[in-house]
Amino acid sequence: MSLDEKFISIRTVVYNIVERFFQKIAQFMGYPENPGMPISYRISDNVEVRGQLLNDLPKRATYFPPAQRPETWFEMIFGPAPRAEVLPRYMYETKEEGFYNFYIENYRNIFFLPDWLSEFLQIQWNISLDISFLETIREVLFIGLVFYSQMVLLRIAISWLIWINPYQFPWSYLTAAVDWTEDVLQGVVPSVLGVNVTGSVFLGALGVMADSLNHLVFTMPFLPSEGEESKLVINNEMKDVLVFHYLPSLWATHSIPNNVRQYWYYMRPDILDYMQTAYKDLNIEFLPEEIRHELFQLGDITTDALLK
Repeated sequence: MSLDEKFISIRTVVYNIVERFFQKIAQFMGYPENPGMPISYRISDNVEVRGQLLNDLPKRATYFPPAQRPETWFEMIFGPAPRAEVLPRYMYETKEEGFYNFYIENYRNIFFLPDWLSEFLQIQWNISLDISFLETIREVLFIGLVFYSQMVLLRIAISWLIWINPYQFPWSYLTAAVDWTEDVLQGVVPSVLGVNVTGSVFLGALGVMADSLNHLVFTMPFLPSEGEESKLVINNEMKDVLVFHYLPSLWATHSIPNNVRQYWYYMRPDILDYMQTAYKDLNIEFLPEEIRHELFQLGDITTDALLK
């Protein structure tokens, strides 16, 4: 008979004692006739359905530290640089929806910038179609968090090596860069069996922040709230997606960036012609500023004549 089987009877007795104890306490509150606290409000059906849809979505799995996938001999020897596993955007063009449509796979753990921040970046910083600047910032933050987490790991490792004095050169630089977290978290995170675990807790927080960058999606030139939930067959599998299509709302409520209009006029007249035809009733200016100024000066030349 195993040790676990010997304690089965004792475990059952303990469970029964605890059960009777809680039942005695509950009887003072009307158990078992008491139905519980009354319902003070009811969640609307729309919220319940929305919550159920979110729960049914799959969860996107990523890894931290990022998986090692060397692509060159140098990376095989020295290791590849960490890269964020961003969610790809799949661009497409149709005659009905236009030229700047894209969709992303929908997961319950992806997140977006707030609408107000996305609008600020597009209007004030002119980040509309080219999001390489935001992607670079994300990569820098991700690599910085990975690098700093390795420093925390090294600091934890040398703390267990009693023959290394972490306050002597060269370890003193590592100590100065990491030990400030001890001062901040020492009074918040308790010790476990006398062992200081603040470094491990801080390391976990770094991992969560770095991994969150993998699930951040930029939706320029659309606002995040413009995404429409849909389903598409991808690789012979039905998947939930978010579709961003038609005319971005900021292009209708604010002026289209002039560099975008210049690109249409000089490089892609087919896009310009589509925009002028599809959205002619919205009173949106699609011509670049210099062409508008030239038209204003000439006066008697129509826009159609100038385009020809």
